[in-house]
Amino acid sequence: MIPMAWRGRALGIAVAVGFLLLMSGLYFLSTRPGGMKHMERMKLLNEPREYAYSTATASNGMELHVLQTDPANVTLSAVRNNLTLAPFYGINGGFFFENDLLSMAIVNGLPVAGAAGTYGAGGENVKYARGTLVWDGAADALSVQVVKRPEELQVTDRASYWAQGGISMSLGRDDAWVVQTQLENAPFAEDDRLRSAAVYDDDGRLYLVVSRTRGTLTAFREAIRETVGQGKLKDGVFLDGDGSSQLRSREMSLSGDNRPVIQMMSLIH
Repeated sequence: MIPMAWRGRALGIAVAVGFLLLMSGLYFLSTRPGGMKHMERMKLLNEPREYAYSTATASNGMELHVLQTDPANVTLSAVRNNLTLAPFYGINGGFFFENDLLSMAIVNGLPVAGAAGTYGAGGENVKYARGTLVWDGAADALSVQVVKRPEELQVTDRASYWAQGGISMSLGRDDAWVVQTQLENAPFAEDDRLRSAAVYDDDGRLYLVVSRTRGTLTAFREAIRETVGQGKLKDGVFLDGDGSSQLRSREMSLSGDNRPVIQMMSLIH
């Protein structure tokens, strides 16, 4: 017969070993590639499904990843995190510096990253009038408007729209698009960097695009025109780039350089 004291000691050892195994498993999961992202993914509730994911590599070598959806299925969200760890599907939004959002990000008249009138909240395109992708909810129509302040936006109902600031792509103006990006002070246009954009076609379909390879603004624009929208693209805006070019969906996670971003274009359903 095993003495009771030994039984208690054996039970204690078993509990301790079980705890160590559990902690070892969690450590392994957190250190393996994508491990913590998988843990965070489990926290995502009501995974959006009303979108189509695709990927393509253009003839210039740029690899693009695309989420296509209806603009009514998109909202703008403050995340202050890397998108692969955020509880949403979608792509990164506009430009920011440290904790301040420098691109317009407004939903139904309110900035998404702070109180109205607060610097860095997303209430305006700071310093420059820039290409801003606007979804007019009442008219169910997309447009690109070059604006600085929210009162300049042309919408049917100011309680039913979103406005995502970026840089004009001018897809219908091949002779003037470079000059327009210069007027809007597009950063690092000639550098090979990761890129992101939001574009739409003649039928009002919205495409959220992130590159997995680096290229200039020109190369990225050419890759989008070649591989997205089957030749029916109407217009769009460049979004923040480089390490901020991030995407999260059921099919793919792109973390950029793992930096946190302030704001994203997120899927609702």
